[in-house]
Amino acid sequence: MAERAIRILVIDDASLVRLYYRRILEAAGYEVEEAFNGLEALEKLLENPPDLLIVDVNMPQMDGLTFLAALRKHPLPTSAIPALVTSTEAGAQDMLAARAAGANYYLVKPLSDAVLSEHVAMLCGRRA
Repeated sequence: MAERAIRILVIDDASLVRLYYRRILEAAGYEVEEAFNGLEALEKLLENPPDLLIVDVNMPQMDGLTFLAALRKHPLPTSAIPALVTSTEAGAQDMLAARAAGANYYLVKPLSDAVLSEHVAMLCGRRA
């Protein structure tokens, strides 16, 4: 019996960023779904929870930190989905705010293929 592919929900308002992440992640064998903002992401993950979230901070309608804070209030197991937060903001206060909202890791964009792959593999319990 084949192992189920790990599903990742990429939440970013920039279509080029979503495409870049999709290319890297699908090449590594992950199944990728996309959302434009936190509201769309909440709808998608409540219908079919992914195994990992990659969340941008600055998005319209519902930003990434508001999304994560709302998600972490949901019942288990949905609230425990690991989240990799990405942003162009590199300040310590930005990283602390992401952690307070429920991020497992915070990475500053732009991300290289290797950095994205390494952190996704680690959060999914795989070897990079």
